[in-house]
Amino acid sequence: MNAPFKSGPSGNRDPFAAFICDESALDVLRPVIIEMGWQPEKCNKGGLRNAVQSLSISASPAILMVDLSESGDPLNDINALAEVCEPGTVVIAIGQVNDVRLYRDLLSSGIHDYLLKPLSASQLRDALTQAQAVFSAPRNTEHDGEKKHIATAVVGTRGGVGASTIATSIAWLFSTEHERSTALLDLDVHFGTGALTLDLEPGRGLTDAIENPSRIDGLFIERAMIRANDRLAIMSAEAPINSPLMTDGSAFIQLEEEFRSAFDMTVIDMPRNMLINFPHLLTDVNVVTLVTEMTLASARDTIRILSWLKSNAPTAQPMIVCNKVHQGASEISKADFEASIERKINFTIPFEQKAAINAAKLGQTFAEANRSAKSAAVMHDVANAIIGAGSDEGASLEQSSKSGTSLLGKFDLKAMLSKKKEPETAGAAQSA
Repeated sequence: MNAPFKSGPSGNRDPFAAFICDESALDVLRPVIIEMGWQPEKCNKGGLRNAVQSLSISASPAILMVDLSESGDPLNDINALAEVCEPGTVVIAIGQVNDVRLYRDLLSSGIHDYLLKPLSASQLRDALTQAQAVFSAPRNTEHDGEKKHIATAVVGTRGGVGASTIATSIAWLFSTEHERSTALLDLDVHFGTGALTLDLEPGRGLTDAIENPSRIDGLFIERAMIRANDRLAIMSAEAPINSPLMTDGSAFIQLEEEFRSAFDMTVIDMPRNMLINFPHLLTDVNVVTLVTEMTLASARDTIRILSWLKSNAPTAQPMIVCNKVHQGASEISKADFEASIERKINFTIPFEQKAAINAAKLGQTFAEANRSAKSAAVMHDVANAIIGAGSDEGASLEQSSKSGTSLLGKFDLKAMLSKKKEPETAGAAQSA
């Protein structure tokens, strides 16, 4: 259901009007209205249907309070009210039905708040103050270019390359150093480590979302996500390993949509199998942070995933992050790796085992626990690059290699792979 009541400037309209069914509620409301500096005469006797009749022949107020107590079909009547309300009207409903589903449906229809009878002065005062704040908030964000939502999916080319370590670190950096509200979605439903890295219990948020996609809305997001700090929230799971993942991916799409409304940034820790099974998850992703290592297997899979992204997620910019790089001890040199994947590595993160152990002991992200480490400094650069690429439509992370389009040359990946296929192991190589 689309929200019919759109926030906007109030212009020269009356600041407030109310249509209330009973005198006792009016007696509580009028003193608060006087306190707010508004006219108590704008508190009318009568419920939602009276409001529809009145507003069909007069201008809507900036803030409208309507009583649903005598309405047999509140949602249908609210839609009728939307037809006679001008854009910019903030509607507060009151009623005596204590039902969560009704509350969610009303919010989905565009109602700003729903208050339960009997009313109290403090309850009314808080609701009206929050309603007033609506008018300044949209104007502040309309001209703020920094508020464009940015989403990155962090994908590891192989298990153990450190994709989750990087995902949690950049999410923490977005929320602290960049002061962006950030959602971290850990899609490894059975073995995810996002919550563990942040020293949190994962909760049932992601499991509930998968089981009941229809429940996903703003209120669900607010209640189901686990807060790591004031600006960082995570949704993850530790599903029983005897329970297979049964989903068509619709829950993940709905979660991404809600994140776009509620957060400045989304970080998706996405296992390779989720990438392949649910390619539509990358539709609105700005940057795919592809975490790899300098090994033959990772080089092969980097090539395959880059090719897959070009066909299945053409609008997402790939960013190559080579992690756990051992000085002078890599299976493949950087030059050979770049020649094989036909583009430059964007960032190289050195291997620092003591720093990783320190983060685990402290129950903190790698970047938080090791602020002075060289590897953490590179993670800062990764976070900056993602924000830059997502904020600037013209920015590109593509860095083509000078090796041209051929994989043949100093490092021939195809030849190396073919050498692996000895007669006695050919079957195993084909299955890989």
